[in-house]
Formats: sequence, C-alpha cells, structure tokens
Amino acid sequence: MKPVVALVGRPNVGKSTLFNRLTKKKAALVIDEPGITRDRQYGTCEREPYSFFVIDTGGITDLSSNKKTESDDITRLVSLQTQQAIDEADYIVLMVDRRSGLQPQDQEIANTLRKQEKPVFLVVNKSEGVEEEFAVSEFYELSLGEPVAISASQGDNLDELLALLFADRNFNTEQADPDSDIPRVAFVGRPNVGKSTLINSLLGAERVLVFDEPGTTRDSVYVPFELNGQSYMLIDTAGLRRKGKITETVEKFSGIKTLQSIDEANIVILVIDAADGVTDQDATLAGHILEKGCALVVVLNKWDLLDNEKRETIKEEIDRRLPFLAFANHHYLSALKGTGLRNLFSSVDEAYAAAIQVLPTSLLTRILEQATTKTTPPMVKGRRIRLKFAHQAGKNPPKIMIHGNQVKSVPEHYKRYLVNSYRKKLNLTGTPVRIDFKASENPYKGRKVKKHKKKVYKKRK
Repeated sequence: MKPVVALVGRPNVGKSTLFNRLTKKKAALVIDEPGITRDRQYGTCEREPYSFFVIDTGGITDLSSNKKTESDDITRLVSLQTQQAIDEADYIVLMVDRRSGLQPQDQEIANTLRKQEKPVFLVVNKSEGVEEEFAVSEFYELSLGEPVAISASQGDNLDELLALLFADRNFNTEQADPDSDIPRVAFVGRPNVGKSTLINSLLGAERVLVFDEPGTTRDSVYVPFELNGQSYMLIDTAGLRRKGKITETVEKFSGIKTLQSIDEANIVILVIDAADGVTDQDATLAGHILEKGCALVVVLNKWDLLDNEKRETIKEEIDRRLPFLAFANHHYLSALKGTGLRNLFSSVDEAYAAAIQVLPTSLLTRILEQATTKTTPPMVKGRRIRLKFAHQAGKNPPKIMIHGNQVKSVPEHYKRYLVNSYRKKLNLTGTPVRIDFKASENPYKGRKVKKHKKKVYKKRK
C-alpha cells in the first residue's frame, strides 16, 4: 500500500507550492497571502522510483488543544483538518520558512509533533541562492533531526528530501499478492449512497454494516465473492465526504482509505445517489478514478425513489456533468430492493476484460492508418504531422504508443479522436485508454554525407 505524507506548518511557508510540485499539478491554490488553504488536499506523487499519497494542509499556529481559540471557528477547523491529516499520514513533513526565520509558532508546532509516534522531517523552504549550512542553522533548535533545505518553487533538493523520507522503504521491490489474479472490485461513493447495501444484496447476506447514517463504514472492508465460477474481491470503502464537513475524529481515516482502495482496485463501481443527483463530490471521485486508470462501472442507486420525469432529468445531468465517463456502462438499480442487479457484473467482467486485453501491433497500426486516412493530422509550421505505427505499451488501462514525426505538436482534440477510434474498433467499453506519442529517430542523424569521388576529382582538377 502506498505511504502517506502530510505537509504541515504555519501559514505561507510553501506547503501548497510543494504539494503542486510533487503531484505535478496545480490543484492547490498558491497565493502570497497566509491562510488560503483550509481544507485538506489529497494528491498522488509519481516520481521515479517513489510513489505515494501527499496531503496538503492549512496553515496552523499550534496543534495543542489548550491553545485553540473556541471563538475562532476558522482557526479551529483548520487545526482539526491538520490533525486529521497527521493521523492519516505515515510520514510528517514540517515546513518552515528560511526567509522569515525561526518563529514561535514553529516551535509550538514542533513541540506537538514530537509527541506523535510517527517520523517527523524538518524542511526549510525558500532556500534558493543560499548555502545549505547557513539556511538551516537556526532551525536545529527545533530538535527534529537534520533539516533539509529545499526550494519548492524551483524544485531544488526534492530528490534528497524523498530519499531521506523513504530511507526505510524499498519502492523497487513489490510485495507478492496471493490474490493478484483475482479482480479487485472497489465500491466507492459519497457516504450513505448505498455501497454497503449493494454489497449485501450481491452477497445475499448482511456481510457489512448497514445503517441509515452517513459514515457508518469507517475503514475499507475486503469481502471474497464468487459468481458463475468467477472469484472476485469486493472492497467496501468508507464514504468520501466533502473535506470541510469532516468533523468527527472517528472519520479521520475515511478519505485516504478510499483513495488507497481506488489505487488497489482493478475495477471501480462508482455509486451515485440518484435521489441527490450528481454532486461536486461525485465528480471529484470520478476524476480520481479516471486519473488512476481503473476500469469503471457507474451505478445510479435508489432509482426506485424517482418518477419518470426525475429519471430523465438525472440522465441528462450525468451526460452534462460527467461526460468524461461516457465510456463506462451505467446501471440504474435499487440496492435495498435488489432490483436491477442482474447485469451489473456482466459490465464488471466486460470492463476488466477490456482493461487487460492484449492488442497486436499489426491491428493497432491498421486502426491508426484508417483513422489518419479518414481524418488527416493537422499541419504544424507548414509540415503535416505523420503518425507511422502503434504498439501496446501497457495494460489496465490499455496504453498505446504511437510513433511518428512532430508528435509533440499533436493537439488534444486529435488525440481524443484517436482514443475514440481505438475504443470503437477494439470495443474497449468500461476502461480508460491512454495514448502516448514517441518521436521517430532520424536514421541519418549524426552521419556525415560523403561527396561522390567524381565530384571531388572535378573540383581538384
């Protein structure tokens, strides 16, 4: 399971900048003003050879309960969010600001973090252009070990930081999974949308706890399941509710456990409450699933509670708000009554088969030729983009590598056209499709052109 790293510190020390640098995104808002980040922000860092979850937290002044001001609701909630991130994390990174120097708040936070039974690493940010010894000298007073001088904005010394963080882990050695050949199906969604009820309906027994209250499932539950001779591992996940609404201490692990379950799954069943419609949190979850590349089935639960007019409205809303999930099969059912379940795992099997399908190079190249003949690639600086051949570069999800000239200039709309062409021709229902491009090498690059002997003779004569 991927480790979890929490970034903590007082406001405006560069936590969100480091978060964006590690995740290679701009998910966290970065403004030169303290107090911008309030909720926890989750992301994934894939930086060879490291792979881990990272949590960005709001700026805090102190985590100790006796220093919280009850009248200041924002400060109290930010501190609570940060404490929950610390509880979720395997490693804690305390960030300080070299430019402003050691502050009393840094000392207070460090005193609290020393009480945690987890590794704590001290990072001195904004250290660009300064000798490392000088940048970290005054921060030894925090007694958190050897400080690491970095620049989150410039990306300086990040490899050194990660090597120190994960000195006790070997990312190059994967643990053997005894059930690696069994498809793992994760049921994810907001709290109280019916994930546990759906699993119980499939099993025909009260295997997982069901209660009419959001957040009943506190941790991911793994349940073996067999249907028509095929074995599965069902994963019932904790509901991932909007981070600003997480207030109970018992719910502190729900968010990261759900993301870890998505990361471990081969197929994800996204459960949406049809009575509530498609919410922002549903769209966020769908984005996480798509980013991971899992095969996907979408379930609209509590369908029996809607009349025909409301059902049509919900279908239109899904098409409008989740158009990027059009490749997945949609099922409209009632987990409580057990209606509409018959073909659910047919879609699961179809999506998984598409995700692990072996795609011959000759077939991929032929589809590419047909697609480029029907709609030619665009011109770039007076030259036509040429796509020559394609081959499979990975599975689950299918990854197709296309070789050609000027491939860095292929526009997004043409890339989507190629994805749709492959999906249609190969019947890749229920799985994302990744397309990467690689520039063909010039066989004459670096070779000197030799002049003909007769031309050389005439010139001398």
